[in-house]
Amino acid sequence: LISSRVGLIHMIVALTRQLSRSLHRPPAAPIRTIFTMMGQSASHHHAFLEPTTATAIAAMEKRKSSPPASKEEVATVATGCFWGPDYLVRRQFGDGRGLISSRVGYTGGKSASPTYRQVCSGATGHAEAVNVKFDPSKVSYAEMVEFFMRTHDAADAGGQGNDRGTQYRSAIFTHNDEQKHTADAIVKDLEEAKRYGGKKVATQIVPASEWYEAEANHQDYLDLNPDGYHCPAHRAYW
Repeated sequence: LISSRVGLIHMIVALTRQLSRSLHRPPAAPIRTIFTMMGQSASHHHAFLEPTTATAIAAMEKRKSSPPASKEEVATVATGCFWGPDYLVRRQFGDGRGLISSRVGYTGGKSASPTYRQVCSGATGHAEAVNVKFDPSKVSYAEMVEFFMRTHDAADAGGQGNDRGTQYRSAIFTHNDEQKHTADAIVKDLEEAKRYGGKKVATQIVPASEWYEAEANHQDYLDLNPDGYHCPAHRAYW
């Protein structure tokens, strides 16, 4: 009898965890699989991705030879479910490699102060996005953009992986003309290199609009929930 009760409790706990991490999304590959695809071991040690595009390489060399005076810059991007890119950018540029902060939220929509549930419905027009602050003397905007571009399927116009809809669109929200020029140049480099199998990049490049930070339980989500949902489209494509 005790054994049966313990088994029932374990089953209930497992189902509760599954429901919590899915949040009404289709099941996807576990996070360990994703990071193995990125060249990591099961311990999740991140394999640093060096820039490959001419634009990002030139920006890296420039910041090293002539460090910018500014100590902080902002980048806002959307690459599907925001939990994955938030986790990935921390592993790539954290620990003194230029990342100051990473926050997830909603932008590019038509209503004020949307909630997670509202954005997930697709009715508000917002995209799930990541807003990162970084030290441009340690990582350039071009390097940051290339990293986000190479860790999702930028040729998919309908969403990412199992997450479909405009709320999971690929987008770069630029904060000034220089960022727009850089983003355009990165996309051009990627298309010329046929990084997505020759497909045209579907990433929208648009001016940044009002930013709405997501609820507290979505911040640092995969750090706090290691077994949480990770979209299978979030991996290194080259």
